[in-house]
Amino acid sequence: MRILIAEDERDLNELIRKKLTGEGYSVDACFDGQEALDYLMSAEYDGVILDVMMPKMDGMQVLREMRGQGIQTPVMFLTARDSVDDRVKGLDAGAKDYMVKPFAFRELMARVRAMTREKYGTVSNCLQVGDLTLDTGSQEVRRGSRRIDLSAKEYALLRYMMTNRGIVLSRERIENHVWNYDYEGGTNVVDVYIRYLRRKIDEGEEKKLIHTVRGRGYVIREEND
Repeated sequence: MRILIAEDERDLNELIRKKLTGEGYSVDACFDGQEALDYLMSAEYDGVILDVMMPKMDGMQVLREMRGQGIQTPVMFLTARDSVDDRVKGLDAGAKDYMVKPFAFRELMARVRAMTREKYGTVSNCLQVGDLTLDTGSQEVRRGSRRIDLSAKEYALLRYMMTNRGIVLSRERIENHVWNYDYEGGTNVVDVYIRYLRRKIDEGEEKKLIHTVRGRGYVIREEND
């Protein structure tokens, strides 16, 4: 999952980025509304965290511009404004959620999970394909009774594929959702990480779950899906 943070308090911005990265998200971060809009116009995100009061363009303006451009990415507002009128204004403008500063990071992470679940139509933290399960809350992955240890990027890739169970994902689409603008690796990065996942998930198993669709990309599914 790829998240954009737009928050002009640099220390808070960095703390949120670290927390999200630790939860397995790919994160881009910026410090003003115009920069946030530039990011949104050039990449596809699974969620956006917007400060309301920012330089150059406030969060409400960013949201209006997004929706005007047809960008339906779910948005969570962060703000020190805690009046009912302010919350109503933010939600009526099209935000999915509204958090008042100061806040607990555990709650922020839970709300981000809920925001991204809604985008993909899932109703719980537990994703499942066959006997493979992934809990986005605990970040635990199991194949049957076997626990699988994954690196942060392996986890992010698996989570994105399981969220899109049965959908063939191109290499470009995977890269755009699992890696951020800071990535400077090779062009075959998706293929490399798919091999890592296959080794940990499918090796030694009778039923393979990760499949290559020649000329199109990769999909995670049971054979009879």
